[in-house]
Amino acid sequence: MTGSSNFAQPQGDYQALHEFVEAAKAKLPGEIWDYLTGATETETTLRRNRFALDSLAFRPRVLNDVSAVDTTKPVLGRKARLPLILAPVGGLESIHPGGAAEVARGAAAFGVPVMVSSVTGPELEVTAAASGDGHRIFQLYVRGDDAYVDDYVTRVAAAGYDAFCITVDTQAYSRRERDITRRFVKPWRFRASGHGFQAAFDWAKVRRFKDKHKVPLILKGIGTAEDAEIACASGVDVVYVSNHGGRQLDHARGSMECLPEILAAVPGRARVFVDGGFSRGTDILKALAFGADAVGIGRLYCYGLAAGGAPALVNLLEIPENEIGIAPALLGCRGHADPTPAHLQAVVPAPQPAHESAFPLTGLYSAMRPAKT
Repeated sequence: MTGSSNFAQPQGDYQALHEFVEAAKAKLPGEIWDYLTGATETETTLRRNRFALDSLAFRPRVLNDVSAVDTTKPVLGRKARLPLILAPVGGLESIHPGGAAEVARGAAAFGVPVMVSSVTGPELEVTAAASGDGHRIFQLYVRGDDAYVDDYVTRVAAAGYDAFCITVDTQAYSRRERDITRRFVKPWRFRASGHGFQAAFDWAKVRRFKDKHKVPLILKGIGTAEDAEIACASGVDVVYVSNHGGRQLDHARGSMECLPEILAAVPGRARVFVDGGFSRGTDILKALAFGADAVGIGRLYCYGLAAGGAPALVNLLEIPENEIGIAPALLGCRGHADPTPAHLQAVVPAPQPAHESAFPLTGLYSAMRPAKT
């Protein structure tokens, strides 16, 4: 990639992440904004995601040759422009009319994988077509019996998805009090009936899947070393560390608190993805330094989607790319593969951690210029 001193600057209309945040907030109805940014009950898990990231500081080294920094990395065997996944988000059509298809277009244009939710529109085949030859993964909420799951696998394989993800932390639907207070009933929840099947989904079902299907299997929602160990013993290909962005269990640990013990439990037996509060290139670099294979972002890319569809999404992704190009060089590394836990140290967070503490300049953009229409 480009030498770090000349790393490409974002080329779109927006030049900083907080500009996307404000543009998205200006465009989205209040109930959709709260759906996107909110979490469950006290929203403690949401804040802990950010707290865990803000509680890590870098230990930079100097006088190494960092004249060229590489940001690319394979994800599930396919080259990606960043070690980044656009995580599954339900109801994307409420954020942009094109929904998941618009996200898939943006992901393919930029060059990162997209993980498509089973509770977003349009249909998975339409989204696959929009992705072209892009890297795409399908994510399923289990809302039916074994035949239901098998049918999805058949459709996903026929549509050219590269892997299959099952979310495992939605045994019960949580109390999302922003939605409750607004009396907002999400239309796409009607596509997510049959919660009893999700509650009954167990490790025997995982092993049945691996025995029957050859597609790589990702389990999303792993939060402990114990479950990561069972996942590996069950043949799972990717352990995806996630607390659903703070939307499921309140008072859970932040994802970055969980990551080290899970990585220690699965060395060489499964790849490890992680999401939960990642909003900056430096956030992503911290997970990679511990040994994660890729990092998922959800709310962050939705800001770009809301601001201006696929073009704005590409514009947004240029910013963490720029940050990931700069930060390794300042750490004394030639790329994101070089940092190790020795480059990190636990510290007291500088700001009061909150979901938007990654965007401290929010408010500045709207004061300078009106949001785009």
